[in-house]
Amino acid sequence: MTVSPVDFASLLCSRLCHDLLSPVGALNNGLELLADETDPAMRDRCMELLHDSARVSASKLKFFRLAFGAAGGFGEAVDTREARSAIEGLVAENKRITFVWAVETSAMPKSAVKVLLNLVLVATEALVRGGTMEVGGEHNEGQLEIVVKIEGAKIVLDPEIRRTLVEGEGQHSVTPRAAAAYLINTLVQEAGGTVIVSEPADGIMIFGAVFDAR
Repeated sequence: MTVSPVDFASLLCSRLCHDLLSPVGALNNGLELLADETDPAMRDRCMELLHDSARVSASKLKFFRLAFGAAGGFGEAVDTREARSAIEGLVAENKRITFVWAVETSAMPKSAVKVLLNLVLVATEALVRGGTMEVGGEHNEGQLEIVVKIEGAKIVLDPEIRRTLVEGEGQHSVTPRAAAAYLINTLVQEAGGTVIVSEPADGIMIFGAVFDAR
């Protein structure tokens, strides 16, 4: 089964709407409460909630713009500091995840940055109860290697997402939930690379991608 560009655009839009519904909905609810609230202390609390929801919404939009969109400037490479900033914004709301940045290269091709960010998205969702997420990337003998290592008390990767990461669409239809995994597989395959997904063992799981960078 082949996913057309139009169908894939629809999958990404569905994914974006799903992920942004909660913080944007919280903004709407906060504004409604603020309009009816007269107690100063409660109004201050409403303002705090509005501020938090606005920050989360902005952080997710920044991340998705780089992970799914055309952000990163007009060149072929993206400064990895931009990717780091986007990831930090995404995981900041999740107090249960400790983020470690171990990327050694200063710039990556746009497609590689998208792979890295989408691997982070998949890995973050797999850390059901939180834990540590380490992101690494380096050039090694003409290849660009990207690794996202997670460690936590409970790691769960949806079988559909695992299958899509490794096989692409295969014989199955792709759902909005697996849109990030499909994008990873497509970009890596186009670059002549390989996607690597380990089995969880001793509370550790590794996601990776290897590209020909020569």
